[in-house]
Amino acid sequence: MEDLVAKAEILIEALPYIRNFYKKTFVIKYGGSAQTRDDLKELFAGDVVLFNYVGINTVIVHGGGPQITTMMQRFGKQPVFVDGQRVTDSETMQIVEMVLGGLINKEIASLINRHGGKAVGLTGRDGGLIKARKKRGTVDMGLVGEVEGVDALILTALISNGFIPVIAPIGAGSDAGALNINADLAAAAIASALEAEKLILLTDVPGILDKDGNIISTLRADDIQPLTDEGTIKGGMLPKVHACLQGLHNNVTKTHIIDGRNPHCLLLEIFTQKGVGTEIIL
Repeated sequence: MEDLVAKAEILIEALPYIRNFYKKTFVIKYGGSAQTRDDLKELFAGDVVLFNYVGINTVIVHGGGPQITTMMQRFGKQPVFVDGQRVTDSETMQIVEMVLGGLINKEIASLINRHGGKAVGLTGRDGGLIKARKKRGTVDMGLVGEVEGVDALILTALISNGFIPVIAPIGAGSDAGALNINADLAAAAIASALEAEKLILLTDVPGILDKDGNIISTLRADDIQPLTDEGTIKGGMLPKVHACLQGLHNNVTKTHIIDGRNPHCLLLEIFTQKGVGTEIIL
């Protein structure tokens, strides 16, 4: 009986959040171990379907860096990175499209469908979703892009009919060619275009940690720069924080960085008072 009561209490705790987020939109950047470990893939798909069943509109944007690297090596190509971003020549772009837009995208959509959802796989080139331009900088990164604009019409059409869009971050350049876009930044741009309630980034770290290694549960945007200056926020966390700030300054209500290695991390972050990662707000 105690176990049953405990389960009932969990549902009661979740109820206010379910009510508050009904018909709101969540954009989830799916990557890291949650995307590569079979047990976590199953849990992720189940959590996404649960969001959908309780009336939360869910959009998935996924990465696939390790899988791209593996496929490149199979074709005898050695990956080259500059500041953590892959230099993308025309051959590499073909591999990126094959892996992201084909293998990974369809696997995620199929997994969600198997758990009872209605997922549709897309790339940013479908329906004019992501308009991109070549990334500017001192180093030529090849066919690496940055988001120039998002036309969310195809997403709103799918969402209004109960579908869960699953998006590979490949944009259409000015010549209609493909450009490889950072998945965190693509997710932020899509969340902004949809005026999402939440942008959630899944990572392989617990969240943003203070100098003592403790998770910072909530951060305001104004706190980011001082923490960056002192080195608390650094390395691979910088582009994720940048994506969160981009979203917050462009119509997204709240952003979250959470550890995708935790089972049911999405449910724990959204439907409990304490959460399990770092929430960044204005």
